[in-house]
Amino acid sequence: MDLRLAPLTSPTPAQAFARTARTAPPAAEGSGGGFAGALSGALQAVSAAQNQAGALQREVQLENPNVSLEQTMVAIQKAQIGFQATMHVRNRMVQAYSDIMNMQV
Repeated sequence: MDLRLAPLTSPTPAQAFARTARTAPPAAEGSGGGFAGALSGALQAVSAAQNQAGALQREVQLENPNVSLEQTMVAIQKAQIGFQATMHVRNRMVQAYSDIMNMQV
């Protein structure tokens, strides 16, 4: 039995975050660049991965012969890992904010 998975065209959230961070120009205040732009790009990549996984899941449920179960499961796992990474980043940022707010001046 030979199982071959077709490569997914969407980047992983980590790849999207790294590409956004590398290519983002230095931004002025409030222009959405820099860290904010990189974070926004990473969140959009995670959202796109979740949307793609949902669409593939729907196609498998409708028994579309062009969509394999293996491809769908890989897309779902990628979306889940991206979401978990996003949650870890959010938790770290909230913890850092709390630590800064609790500092003695």
